[in-house]
Amino acid sequence: MRLRAAIAVPAVSAATAALLLTAPQSQAVTGPPHTARCAEQALTMRAKAVAGDPAVVRVDVTNRGARACVVDRVPTVTFGNLDGAALPTPAGGTGSYRLAPGATAYADVRTIGDPADPEARRVDSVTVAAQSAHWGRTFSAGRLGTGKRVLVWEPVTTWWQPTAAAADRAIGLS
Repeated sequence: MRLRAAIAVPAVSAATAALLLTAPQSQAVTGPPHTARCAEQALTMRAKAVAGDPAVVRVDVTNRGARACVVDRVPTVTFGNLDGAALPTPAGGTGSYRLAPGATAYADVRTIGDPADPEARRVDSVTVAAQSAHWGRTFSAGRLGTGKRVLVWEPVTTWWQPTAAAADRAIGLS
């Protein structure tokens, strides 16, 4: 009985493969269509400190392209010349986030838990990318609205969210 099952599975797989190879390309793929990764030039990135809390920076990405595309589930956020990036909260940020044409996604970045922390680092800029393979956009501390420097210590970032309010809730602002 087990031998028959072992033989039947490859035969079905071979038959399926033969059908897929002979089918017109429009019929060869089953399931939902693949959504391409967003081209960096099709995206607009913005970032600004949240009013009343300069330790939180809200970032957003807008798909200016004509088709839906995907970005990483979590933005890549780096700080000046420091090594490493903000960690995702919650953990497990691998995967993708789909952006429809014209759609915007939001994430909040907490740069430091306690601005009085003596371990805080000070940087002149923050760079945000929608995908780890992108160069991203660099924002100066002045442009962000954090003063002359951005204080950084154990930074975290939310996953992309459909609204700014959802990003605020994810970081604990509401």
